[in-house]
Amino acid sequence: MRDLGLGGEVDKVIVSLNRAAEDAVTEARPLFVNAIKEMTFADVKNILMGDNMAATNYLKGKTNSQLQAAFQPIIQASLDKVNATKYWNDVISTYNTIPLVTKMNPDLTSFVTEKAIQGLLTKIAQEESAIRANPVERTTGLLQKVFGYADSQKGN
Repeated sequence: MRDLGLGGEVDKVIVSLNRAAEDAVTEARPLFVNAIKEMTFADVKNILMGDNMAATNYLKGKTNSQLQAAFQPIIQASLDKVNATKYWNDVISTYNTIPLVTKMNPDLTSFVTEKAIQGLLTKIAQEESAIRANPVERTTGLLQKVFGYADSQKGN
């Protein structure tokens, strides 16, 4: 679309999609807190001794459907405020008919919801990886103690 001189319009759509995702992300915290409260000892051990994505994968598995349910109405309302859905379905459905292109979801609310959750989990994965790899990132006494123990056990 940028090649057709519609760069400004593309930028406006991107901003509206990002705002919609930002509006929804606030709903994640209580879902993550609940998932953490429901952890079993086995879950904790698997996360602690697991790979760099163990905690992220746990949160994804425990909250993905809840995140979708919580994010979707907020994203829908945010997109409706700026009429972002007005032409999306028609444009993307037409785009998807072009041979050899990566197909996109024509349901804008679902598309933004998926991208918002994916972005949130990517950020969590980055933080998790940093905490596991770099003791300086362990900014609380609890993180230092827990991951220090995990480091000592992995060396054995």
